[in-house]
Amino acid sequence: MDFFSFEYISQRGTILDYVLNGIADGVYIVDKSRRIIFWNKAAEQLTGYKAQEVLGYRSSEDILNHIDENGLPLCSDDCPLQRALTIGESTKLKVFPLHKNGKRFPVMAHVSPIKSSEGIIIAAIEVFRDISKEEELRVLQEKFNNLIRKYVSTATVERVMAQVLSGKESNSRRRDLTILYLDVVQFTSLAEKYSPEEIASILNELFGICELITKECFGDIDKFIGDAVMAVFVDAQDAVEAGARILAALNSLNEKNIENGKELIRVRIAVHSGNVVQAEVGTVERKDLTVIGDVVNTVARIEKYVSPNSIFITEATLSRLKNNKNFLFDRRILLRGKKEPVAIYSLISQEIIKENKAIL
Repeated sequence: MDFFSFEYISQRGTILDYVLNGIADGVYIVDKSRRIIFWNKAAEQLTGYKAQEVLGYRSSEDILNHIDENGLPLCSDDCPLQRALTIGESTKLKVFPLHKNGKRFPVMAHVSPIKSSEGIIIAAIEVFRDISKEEELRVLQEKFNNLIRKYVSTATVERVMAQVLSGKESNSRRRDLTILYLDVVQFTSLAEKYSPEEIASILNELFGICELITKECFGDIDKFIGDAVMAVFVDAQDAVEAGARILAALNSLNEKNIENGKELIRVRIAVHSGNVVQAEVGTVERKDLTVIGDVVNTVARIEKYVSPNSIFITEATLSRLKNNKNFLFDRRILLRGKKEPVAIYSLISQEIIKENKAIL
């Protein structure tokens, strides 16, 4: 039998079947319709799905439903398997498939076309490896780097790291980060009731709380934008914890405001994760190290949909959490410039709900 025929690769008991079932990486093969025709034992162990549960189905049919690092679905227009089948493209990328238990986990996936002996594409193969441990190590390394920044200037750390990694200085780089965006609700109305000095005092007190908690949660304040704060985190869990602690601290601050006859301060917090560009932006005289990119634009837009004194996160952030039971699906929103709606989830921590009700 031709080793490069569709009949051979879909047949069980062959040498190919034996070899692919003996490797530690997950492997599955799809036909031209993207239906699964092969599913090895490692794929069963990594995803929780037995071969008999997935053969004949597409990965988009409530099996894996891959999303990329920014939370975007990959099983529709931008499917790597589809590109392999149509144009013969090979792809290597980090994705978050859905385990049978309902939890996403990070994998490094390699997708390639399978061609017949005549050079015709007859199928596509994905080989994937669980990189949860590598991601944990990356997060720990980033946390260590952030800890060092408390004792050494950021500019010095960035320069040393750039030289170690590439042997030359670099002013920008791509990073996988989580962005927390906080905005004061109805700030204009609040500003009309106080003098400029009082407003500055109110914002400084709130921003002081945000900065302290952000640092304690291994994050960094990227910038203050009027009545808004943008913070960056290496670990999505740290970003969520920071948001929850800020809301708790705001509750205590508002209790004091009630005693002093002042207006309550309400905020909206949105959290989104993905690839950003961290670069020095500005003029020759002054530059700021900041993050830019679609992830930043998305989190700023999502914040407008957040209920007062609440935290909404995206699926990209949810996928990075070890424990996501405190979040409940809220809705999907179609943002300007996006092809697909963005799924958002709300924090349902009973403690925070109780605190928010006390001041609303």
